[in-house]
Amino acid sequence: MTTRLSFADLPLPGYRHDGGVAPRLLAAAVQELGGPTMGTRWSVKYWHAPATPGPARREVREAIEIALDLVVRQMSTWEDDSDLSRYNRAAPGRWQKLPEPLFSVLQHALELARATGGAYDPTVGPAVNLWGFGPDPARRDAPTEGDLEMARRRIGWQRVQLDVEQRRARQDGGTYVDLSSIAKGYAVDAVARALQRLGCGNALVEVGGELLGMGRRPDGQPWRVAVRLPGLEQGDAGPVLALKGLAVATSGDDFRCFETDDGERHSHTIDPRTGRPVRHALASVTVVHAQCMQADALATALTVLGPDEGWTYAERERLAVLFIRRAADGGHEARPTAGFEALLA
Repeated sequence: MTTRLSFADLPLPGYRHDGGVAPRLLAAAVQELGGPTMGTRWSVKYWHAPATPGPARREVREAIEIALDLVVRQMSTWEDDSDLSRYNRAAPGRWQKLPEPLFSVLQHALELARATGGAYDPTVGPAVNLWGFGPDPARRDAPTEGDLEMARRRIGWQRVQLDVEQRRARQDGGTYVDLSSIAKGYAVDAVARALQRLGCGNALVEVGGELLGMGRRPDGQPWRVAVRLPGLEQGDAGPVLALKGLAVATSGDDFRCFETDDGERHSHTIDPRTGRPVRHALASVTVVHAQCMQADALATALTVLGPDEGWTYAERERLAVLFIRRAADGGHEARPTAGFEALLA
């Protein structure tokens, strides 16, 4: 998912005197770690009070990388030996035992698919690959109608049957699950849990632009991030969000897209109901939620639903969402839900 959130745009923890504590000491309390994962990068900022020494940096990094590697090992469609890839290759009619994290993420994805009438659908993988946004090679032309029809025949969240008691899923033949729109959000939550187990309760976690803030900054204030709206120059900040135990994820088409020779632009967000990239005026959708997994998946679902149906769904479910749509004059229009406006207030 393409993010529109600046991770390091606001100073941590503020360069001013606060209660007699020198700014340099406050800044020194923040530890920063990062590295590659899932074709993108992860970043973590955390701190602990000098009077209560926390775990060594090496131990923190190891815990983070273990959590991230587990997500890749279970949920990646880019890894042939992942648990998800094995399910996708399973013989028709086979019940595949799934490890607990993968089963839980797939279960949530199917619940959201049902709630959105298939606007969100984890079985959209065949169309994602066909348009060149999955493990298959990228492309510069649109697929044929025949190829699209073949992909559409394999899409449908109802094709996946779950056995909750035994934590397994049935492969009905040709079903290809893609969890790219939810796995990074789950990874953020998993890293946050790993940090909490180590006693690192004050942290800002990011994976590929999906964020979660827990605890507070060293100056006592909540972690803050600024939404970089479409159309703004790099470094310009939009609305500022205080992440007090909250996660934020954004779906947008600024970076992951391709343009055919005739000038037609194709977004990486595929509508599972048509097998085609979305074509409406939404430029981005930002969702704030207690769980990054849910924020991640909801951002994709609302993008597919579009500026009107998505807005209605978000308001009905009382979600905190910022919709950005392209205006006729070439600019952008922001439309926050009541829940999002409450966060800004």
